[in-house]
Amino acid sequence: MIKLVKDTIDKNDINKLIEWLNQDEIPRLTKGDLTWELESKWAKKIGTKYSVYVNSGSSAIILALASLLHTGKLKNNKVVVPGLSWATDVSSPMLLGMEPILCDSNLEDLSCDLEHLEELFKTNDPSCMILVSPLGLVPNMEKVISLCEKYNVILLEDVCESMGSKYQGKYLGSFGFASFFSMYFGHHLSTIEGGFINTNDEDFYYSLLMMRSHGWDRDLPTHIQEKLRKENNVNEFDSLYTFYLPGFNLRATDLQAFIGLMAIDKLDGYSEKRNENFKKYKSLIGDNKIMVGENKGDFVSNFAYPIINERRNEIVNKLLEKNIEVRPLIAGDMSKKPMWVKKYGPVELKNCELINKFGFYIPNHQGLTFDEIQTIVSIINE
Repeated sequence: MIKLVKDTIDKNDINKLIEWLNQDEIPRLTKGDLTWELESKWAKKIGTKYSVYVNSGSSAIILALASLLHTGKLKNNKVVVPGLSWATDVSSPMLLGMEPILCDSNLEDLSCDLEHLEELFKTNDPSCMILVSPLGLVPNMEKVISLCEKYNVILLEDVCESMGSKYQGKYLGSFGFASFFSMYFGHHLSTIEGGFINTNDEDFYYSLLMMRSHGWDRDLPTHIQEKLRKENNVNEFDSLYTFYLPGFNLRATDLQAFIGLMAIDKLDGYSEKRNENFKKYKSLIGDNKIMVGENKGDFVSNFAYPIINERRNEIVNKLLEKNIEVRPLIAGDMSKKPMWVKKYGPVELKNCELINKFGFYIPNHQGLTFDEIQTIVSIINE
């Protein structure tokens, strides 16, 4: 079988993990010092001041939105979300009582259609937007940032499928107020499960630390703890179970962090291989209604290669017959999903509807060979 993904945790990682676990004194397995080390290493890699490690990329989204809500950073509860996105980009604001507003996709990089985005900003005056960079493709960050600044909209980047991609030499995930990454086993890097929130805002960072762990202050610097306790008349003993914000338990573990510290070192090599495969696909595939590419100064760390073709069902069946994994293009049109339709009714998103009807994506990962790419392309181009 030619699989969509190949696990990035290898035998060498497992052996090192076993050696770590086999120490005379059992190491701390729950969140501890290795988590702090991982967060520091990831923030430095992406180019932000702070990073918070959580148990999934989806948890990263809901934690960030909840923190924005409960720390008073939002002018209202409206958030623009791409119609072409993942379920939790849409369900997270729904679960938090926010108002998600769907934006159509473009057919160049599959992120938000900028004309529709500006129209939504004008007519809805949202507090924030979640910009998804699908499959490692690179949005026009300059224009997105310009629109967000013009309409006073907080930019949140969902980079769960685009780890390693760059816009004009800077990593995606370093442009917005906050960004989200996934460390799920099928993504660019893996800690089995896991995710990150990156930000440059110190107060927001502190609120994430509290809300990740129940709302208490245990992860905060001493001077922030003292300030909170003084403001709320809390003594040291009672502070153990004092909750300053409504929180979750979205912590990951030091066992996962141990794997993550090794994983980060692999990002550049894996991204180069994904980019190489991306360029091969682009040069070989014939009929594709998506004008995917790589603008000068950008770098595409492609998660999987996207295709829109009116022969989708025929092509997909042939790929499956040859034991080649294939999936709908991300999740199709979110406005067509029952969770959306039951609550909000239909929304017309022209490009998302086209993607929903004719879109699919094919394998790309660090282990994919040129012969496998040729096999896949030969079926698509028949």
